[in-house]
Amino acid sequence: MTRADDLRARILDLVAEYYCAAFPAKDFVPGKTHVPVSGKVFDASELQHLVDASLDFWLTTGRFAARFEPEFARAMGMQYSILVNSGSSADLLAISCLTSPKLGERRLKPGDEVITVAAGFPTTVNPIIQNQLVPVFVDATIPTYNADVTQIEEAYSERTRAVIFAHMLGNPFDLDAVADFARKHDLWLIEDCCDAVGASYGGEKVGTFGDLATASFYPAHQITMGEGGCVLTNQPLLKTLVESFRDWGRDCWCDPGKDNTCARRFEWKLGELPHGYDHKYTYSHIGYNLKATDMQAAVGLAQLQKLPEFVETRRRNFQILRESLKDLEEFLILPEATPNTEPSWFGFPITVRAEAPFTRDELVRRLDMRNIGCRLLFGGNLVCQPAYKEVEYRIVGDLSGSSAIMERSFWIGVFPGLTQEMLDYVAATISEFCRGR
Repeated sequence: MTRADDLRARILDLVAEYYCAAFPAKDFVPGKTHVPVSGKVFDASELQHLVDASLDFWLTTGRFAARFEPEFARAMGMQYSILVNSGSSADLLAISCLTSPKLGERRLKPGDEVITVAAGFPTTVNPIIQNQLVPVFVDATIPTYNADVTQIEEAYSERTRAVIFAHMLGNPFDLDAVADFARKHDLWLIEDCCDAVGASYGGEKVGTFGDLATASFYPAHQITMGEGGCVLTNQPLLKTLVESFRDWGRDCWCDPGKDNTCARRFEWKLGELPHGYDHKYTYSHIGYNLKATDMQAAVGLAQLQKLPEFVETRRRNFQILRESLKDLEEFLILPEATPNTEPSWFGFPITVRAEAPFTRDELVRRLDMRNIGCRLLFGGNLVCQPAYKEVEYRIVGDLSGSSAIMERSFWIGVFPGLTQEMLDYVAATISEFCRGR
């Protein structure tokens, strides 16, 4: 053991002591202590992993990422996971890789249509537009908040080439219907699992039904590395394409710091380049640099060990709220799991009934006054957002469900950092408000 090894071990022991001193448990004081809607949950292990990676001073993707990718793939029931810097980047790469000429006749081309849902987070949809494709919006339904699968056949046209839906707030969409539809029409299927890591449909993990899946490791999600995300696939070609678009669009597949993995570095003849042009500087796609750092991956590796516990706690917190609020259903529409699923709840969505004697905005203001965090359901009906004013798209029907979500829905937290005392306070505040009106 070298002196450096000895010092590293001592530093990591001190980090554990630091965690105990710097992050003590705090008492909950109703009305004064903030009840967050989401947040990171960690212990000394995450700090130790982070410091361990920093001591390497390997500032890009490295040994921790090399461990995280296969371990996360196994956790998701997939063969490959490709680590990236955010869930939004994962969605961008999942769509972008399908535009590769290497896919032949199945590649996505400008003007092709991609079916998606109108109510949700914008970065599920934005990569469609950024790749000069046309989003086709179907409606969302309450109380699952997922895509209305009865509209997908109507959404189909001769230009349709792909489908991307998110498992909204950790509640899986109807994968039987959507996967059958994609197979019937030979469409690419992308599952946005950014909210839903750990969820299952029919006993199978979400993310395993499509050609590609995405995950996010932002602090609000089931596990975190601060920023970060993954693209998942079982197809070797798609893995290679995602990595190319992630890594500047290069044709080379060497890991950072490695050379000549293909053993033909100076023997390729590609494009109009001269024979033998360095493969490390040969580019087959218009790509990006969307890699994560090894320090992020180190935190994610520690978090991954806690994933089953985190998911179970989210489910338990969801059930506590569901039971506590069930006598308010004359005022509120409470969430329901999609049939045949086991959600990994990201949040607890609530819709104020149209006939209720108060509005959604009045209720969320009361929660805010009582120091209780809540959020609207992301972008609501995205076609109403200013960013999409001049975007080409199609819609199916009138998107009335998405508009109802935009006008009357919000969600509260179920993440593992919430205690029984906090959840009881949230439920009591909502009940007091509803009964008082």
